[in-house]
Amino acid sequence: MTGLEPVRFAFEGTQAHAWVGGAPSGLPLLLLHGSGPGASSIGNWRTVLPALAARHPIVALDLIGFGESARPPGLRFDFERLLRQARHARASLLGAAPCGIIGHSVSAALALRLAAEDASVRAVLTTGAMGPDMPVNPELDFVWRCPRSREGMRAAAATLIHDPALIDEPYLDARMAVIAAPGYADYFDAMFDAPFDRIIASTAVPDAALAALEARVMMLHGRDDRPFPAAETTLRIAPRIPRADVVLLANCGHSVALERRDAFLAAAHQLFEPEA
Repeated sequence: MTGLEPVRFAFEGTQAHAWVGGAPSGLPLLLLHGSGPGASSIGNWRTVLPALAARHPIVALDLIGFGESARPPGLRFDFERLLRQARHARASLLGAAPCGIIGHSVSAALALRLAAEDASVRAVLTTGAMGPDMPVNPELDFVWRCPRSREGMRAAAATLIHDPALIDEPYLDARMAVIAAPGYADYFDAMFDAPFDRIIASTAVPDAALAALEARVMMLHGRDDRPFPAAETTLRIAPRIPRADVVLLANCGHSVALERRDAFLAAAHQLFEPEA
């Protein structure tokens, strides 16, 4: 994938996976994907990885329970464990050098937490950010349950993606390759066991952490994001971050890198280039 190589590494008694490679110079980037059924780094970032890897060293992490990382038996959603995994991947695969982080949805909260505790994180790009406590709306209740069929996956995608033309057969093929695997749907639903408000509360980024952020932050959010409305997420977080800019994207739902690749890459190229 775009010159990236699969790397497996041990983390808390299980095996984690990342795609590693990219340009020999430039600010190294850690990419963290979202949490929907079938999510992975390749699934989340496939439209933008070639352009990013042409300019930056890349570590695109698969969170435990997702992608090519292990699925430990009895796994439940544990934000603090995911934070430890992201911290471990940053240290072991990127070292202590300055870096940037890109985080989508739940991983936007991971990215902000990492940057708050590590001054060598120079910049953070978030898309469809979670981070404050918010009510569980019907769309979110729907998309955090694993579909059991191709049509169910299409319906879930329509909740996340504003333009139905983007929900094409290759998109569905990629998702179905994951969610149709034996036992996956039950595994996902057990990992995201209700109540969902418990999961959302666990991802909340404390005000003290937001205020401590020294990194430049760019927050992209689809104006048509239904499960995670900007008014209840990004627009509540940004005023608490000293150097946060916000861009609301028209005709865009939750899947910013897919729906507005142009705006995503423009923001990334501007944010992760050296400051003048």
